[in-house]
Amino acid sequence: MFFEHIYDKSLAQASYLIGCQAKGEAIVIDAQRDMDVYLKIAAQHNLTITHIAETHIIADFLAGSRELAAVTGAKLYLSAEGGEDWQYQFEHVGLKDADVIRVGNLTLKVLHTPGHTPESISFLLTDHPTTSEPVMIFTGDFVFVGDIGRPDLLEKAAGLAGSQEIGAKQMYKSVQAFAALPQFIQVWPGHGAGSSCGKALGAVPSSTVGYEKIRNWAFQYQNDENSFVDNLLAGQPEPPKYFAMMKHLNKVERPLLVEVPKHIQLSDEAFKKAYEDGVSVIDTRNKMDFAKCFIPGSINIQHNNSLATWAGWILNYQEQFILVANDDEMEDITRKLMRIGLDNIYGFLENVNSPGIELQTAEVIDLNSFRAYLNSEDAQIVDVRNLKEYNDGHIEGAEHVFVGTLPDNLHKISKDKQVVIHCQSGDRATIAYSILINNGFDNIKNYSGGIKEWLANGGETV
Repeated sequence: MFFEHIYDKSLAQASYLIGCQAKGEAIVIDAQRDMDVYLKIAAQHNLTITHIAETHIIADFLAGSRELAAVTGAKLYLSAEGGEDWQYQFEHVGLKDADVIRVGNLTLKVLHTPGHTPESISFLLTDHPTTSEPVMIFTGDFVFVGDIGRPDLLEKAAGLAGSQEIGAKQMYKSVQAFAALPQFIQVWPGHGAGSSCGKALGAVPSSTVGYEKIRNWAFQYQNDENSFVDNLLAGQPEPPKYFAMMKHLNKVERPLLVEVPKHIQLSDEAFKKAYEDGVSVIDTRNKMDFAKCFIPGSINIQHNNSLATWAGWILNYQEQFILVANDDEMEDITRKLMRIGLDNIYGFLENVNSPGIELQTAEVIDLNSFRAYLNSEDAQIVDVRNLKEYNDGHIEGAEHVFVGTLPDNLHKISKDKQVVIHCQSGDRATIAYSILINNGFDNIKNYSGGIKEWLANGGETV
């Protein structure tokens, strides 16, 4: 058996290519959209991708299953569980509980594991030349290392009222069934630490059924459904805004993108015209470079592993945007953005100074200056971290407005007082600062050191 774990750090997302080397066949589970990685792996190991599967209708990235199927001709194997409202609306082979997919000498048995979503399935793998016992389970967003999938996304991100309690109770039953599996089975989940699909995901890529029964909090409530439900729903982070769009696009027919597109570097004249026509500008430079000089109205979303997540929170999927980025970074940026369907890149600009537009400078303050604004009636301190972080400990007197929902909560920001924003260590505060400046606030200061620097220098939180 051939096995490869493919991991996208930018979305903390795992996918898998499993092959039967004797027959030369392979299956890919939960493919990312820039699917050339699977073609390369298969070619390197003389495998043909004949099967493509998904564990559920995914909400946190745009699945590349259909792109991969279009290029390889492989069949799509997707869940037919969950009822009428949870059916994929394009051609595929439907899977029900206990169905079996055969890939050469390997079999993958389907287990219906609802909770995160009604149609969620897992795949129990047996390598028949070696053993008649199952050896691996691919759980998608059902069981993670140290955590389980959240059932509140359908309600919070997709607006399906009342679905989180139903999902939590389904998850309780699914967890009990999972616990009855042989303890030696390896567990390969769909996400790792940093994903918004749970609240306590571990950084280790895999586990075993037995280890999760000992370590995972969810298996400590085997005989107490009410406590299980309460703990599962409590403290979940805000689901990114783009999740609803992913849920829709992964279910219906959509245009396919089978290659990573190359975007043009805009001339100064082309940039200036688009800018004056109102095309949004996303500046992907380091926050310190952005603070020194930036194009008025541009939003700073740094090119790091969080780029796609924050772009998904802030950008409008129906509008084009321009990137400020280096040419040698554009392929990586494009891959990160296409993984969540942000394809409307108009072009990119390398040098913010070149178009001849008068630039702005951010007002960044140090710890001593920040302290001077505390307890002042003329200042509003705003913490832009997520709600769980704020509730776990914040600077006394700081108000909470999460950066991801800031564009919808501008009314909470004072136009009369001096506003000082901060986050954990400056990245999210820079996004928030640029959003506020873009919306006409001119009394904003950014304490970029954030809670991290505050605590390191003896500051206290409440």
